[in-house]
Amino acid sequence: MQYYGYEMFREDIKELVSQIDFNPDAIVAISRGGLTMAHFLGIALDLRRVYTINASSFFNKVQQRIQISNIPELNGNQRILIVDEIVDSGTSMEKVYTILKTIYSHIDFKTACIFHKPTANFKPDFIVREAKDWVEFFWEVDIVKSMRERQ
Repeated sequence: MQYYGYEMFREDIKELVSQIDFNPDAIVAISRGGLTMAHFLGIALDLRRVYTINASSFFNKVQQRIQISNIPELNGNQRILIVDEIVDSGTSMEKVYTILKTIYSHIDFKTACIFHKPTANFKPDFIVREAKDWVEFFWEVDIVKSMRERQ
């Protein structure tokens, strides 16, 4: 298991911004994992149009059948960056990309993640790190830990 802290995340967002070369109009965050990433990227890229889409497939660290909901209204955009913190199997990112591209065929979509497993069936356009093990993100671990300490 690998702990992924805030300082590393902050540096990785800077790295990701340096890779993004297509000037997106908006960001779509795959919830929940992509939300923190989308917030930081929205600030760094000076984008106020940050949307969310729900793609749930992991329950108790076990991947199950994917469920997509909360599909955003994206008309009026030309280039959109879809983000998630990790592409593990690739199923969530691939399904979200396919659904959005089908609905909004006139929009140019690119994808980005912080962590990517080489065994994934989908490779995002922009990647910062290779995932070799289960990653515990600070936004999950630190909050739960601090809540337990208060009890």
